[in-house]
Amino acid sequence: MLKDITLGQYFPGNTLAHRLDPRTKILLVVLYIVALFNADSALSYGVVIVTLAACVAVSKVGLRALFRGLKPVVIIIAFTAVLNLFYTPGNELARWWIFRITDAGIASAVRMVLRIMLLIMGTFLMTYTTSPISLTDGLERLLGPLKRLRVPVHELSMMMSIALRFIPTLIEETD
Repeated sequence: MLKDITLGQYFPGNTLAHRLDPRTKILLVVLYIVALFNADSALSYGVVIVTLAACVAVSKVGLRALFRGLKPVVIIIAFTAVLNLFYTPGNELARWWIFRITDAGIASAVRMVLRIMLLIMGTFLMTYTTSPISLTDGLERLLGPLKRLRVPVHELSMMMSIALRFIPTLIEETD
């Protein structure tokens, strides 16, 4: 069961997505996240989905790997959906005991589930196409200007590298 969890794993390849500079990937993922959290209509979600699909096609990682990456957070996604479904005020569509389903609750639940799934899939795509060392080096170079403010950039990057490196080991030991 735990063998299917792909969190923090790198899938080697020779695609454009694999060869792209890690700093560029980090900045593009940040831009993707900003776009995702600013999405408020079906059109804007469609643009984000098409963008993710294009990136998946370029990377040749495959949707199956991205959906397997959602396994560890299925309970969180379901819990978020239930909370949004039952506790968002709006026009009541159904009621049972203390629970009420509203039109706004359904819309909110769909948006939140879609947002969480797209967020995880987009960030996992970056880790699938970037080795942990490259990702760490890219983050350290991006945060380099913060060294002037005495921010321990190297130590932060090293902690991220250690965390990414040991996730597969922890999963294997847990299994």
